[in-house]
Amino acid sequence: MVSVSQFAEQFGLSERTVRNYCKAGKLPGAILVGKVWSIPDDALPPAKGKSKRVSPLLKALREEKESRLRGGIYHRTMIDMTYSSNHIEGSKLTHEMTRMIFETHTLGVEAGQTINVDDILETVNHFRCMDFIIDHAEERLSEPMIRLLHRMLKTGTSNAEKDWFRVGEYKLLANEVGGISTSDPKDVGPDMRELLRDYRSIKEVRVEDIIAFHQRFECIHPFQDGNGRVGRLIMFKECLGHGIVPFIITDELRLFYYRGLREWDNTHGYLLDTCLTAQNFYKNMMDYFRIKY
Repeated sequence: MVSVSQFAEQFGLSERTVRNYCKAGKLPGAILVGKVWSIPDDALPPAKGKSKRVSPLLKALREEKESRLRGGIYHRTMIDMTYSSNHIEGSKLTHEMTRMIFETHTLGVEAGQTINVDDILETVNHFRCMDFIIDHAEERLSEPMIRLLHRMLKTGTSNAEKDWFRVGEYKLLANEVGGISTSDPKDVGPDMRELLRDYRSIKEVRVEDIIAFHQRFECIHPFQDGNGRVGRLIMFKECLGHGIVPFIITDELRLFYYRGLREWDNTHGYLLDTCLTAQNFYKNMMDYFRIKY
């Protein structure tokens, strides 16, 4: 639970507004203890200030999600994004296995084949994360939302059983990515709040801003594990929310993507070019489904 002042700071709201949300029942789980409100740390403010015009892509994704239409851009995006993001992190499930789980909620395994249960769980969980970011694409990015994505992704996995792993919470133990040091656990909270403050100060978000946010997020590496997938989910959400064509980092682009993250301080172009290449691939998909961008 967090206080009214903490919640207000996280979302850039006034304390009076937060109290009014609590009184009106707009923050599920908020409780009044004496004269003080306590709010669940994964609560989100009510949807507000959404774009007046939803992009054709977001509109299509939402409509196909609700109807569970097969063979459309929602169907293709869910499978491609989930397969690619998990595969980059070492999942052994094939694209066909990922498709089968999405379409039939079953998984065919050949005799003698071994499948890691966590790979299956994280695939199912990633589908839920994708549905969440499609539903909440236009809502302001926040710490509670980011932690919620991590909780959704890792719930039920073997890591979730470890007290030190802290599903949905920032890391307790120092870690590194690609041999590069990341934020000390005690600095993660302040670093994340600074990152979000800087990002929110941008008046008109461009794809370059989203990519820069991602690079800083990965340098902070706020969670014990799952940072890459959460980070790529955030990029996809922010693109959708700002009317920007999103992109999927495929296995073919993996090494270029890692190089871009590693060399960002020296050359922004490596990561930018990789993401823009991936964006062109997604534009080709949108062309096929005749969706404007």
